[in-house]
Amino acid sequence: MYDWLNALPKAELHLHLEGSLEPELLFALAERNKIALPWSDVDTLRKAYAFNNLQEFLDLYYQGADVLRTSQDFYDLTWAYLLRCKEQNVIHTEPFFDPQTHTDRGIPFEVVLNGVAAALKDGEQQLGITSGLILSFLRHLSEDEAQKTLDQALPFRDAFVAVGLDSSEMGHPPSKFQRVFDRARHEGFLTVAHAGEEGPPEYIWEAIDLLEIQRIDHGVRAIEDERLMQRIIDHNILDMLERGVKVTVNSDDPAYFGGYVTENFHALYEHLGMTQDQAKRLAQNSLDARLVKP
Repeated sequence: MYDWLNALPKAELHLHLEGSLEPELLFALAERNKIALPWSDVDTLRKAYAFNNLQEFLDLYYQGADVLRTSQDFYDLTWAYLLRCKEQNVIHTEPFFDPQTHTDRGIPFEVVLNGVAAALKDGEQQLGITSGLILSFLRHLSEDEAQKTLDQALPFRDAFVAVGLDSSEMGHPPSKFQRVFDRARHEGFLTVAHAGEEGPPEYIWEAIDLLEIQRIDHGVRAIEDERLMQRIIDHNILDMLERGVKVTVNSDDPAYFGGYVTENFHALYEHLGMTQDQAKRLAQNSLDARLVKP
């Protein structure tokens, strides 16, 4: 079944590039940039991935991202992810680009973008994988800082298909960034946002009504609100699929969560009894929900 799932043509619509930084590459980049790590080896680092909540994960995620310093580093990170896409027949990807993770530690915006964009271009030319890059704001930072990031992105407007919103959700509702998203839409960006992962259902409503998003990331806490959908019990992805919701399967931060797209499809088969028909519909949903149309 794994091979059959792997062969399905699919798109990945929720992927943080920094979250695909595998321990082996992390150590290689640390050596290249002469950065001391708090872990003695790859196995020790993998054991550190036993986090219990979103914030513990984010702390580790940002610590790992510190090894990314040069355009070549960002190219290598993105290229390694694209090779995984090729292996798993992901024919289109729309990764998140979180510049504040890097500009806040002194890495120039264009250094990050140049490496990522070059790899995505090579991915299309050499691997046949199309892409659309999403400029994502870190919600634990201020609205003013998000506006500054949008300023930095505008000279490179053609590099992006949309703006997004991610990072620590609790206490940082979508409404905090309404003016940034209004401005981004005026500049021609499409809009997506993380909401309802750990935050309440109200955050999902704000993302829909105030940020006017085209696509919601996570949204799982919608099941707590009758206004969003009738009550759904247990893990809801297959129930949502059967109720006509255009849900998709993605890997999010695969280096930290232990699986890329095919592994996530296989987990649905192994643990929730996903059928081949459901797998086909989920794969087709991912292609239908692309912001960048073929």
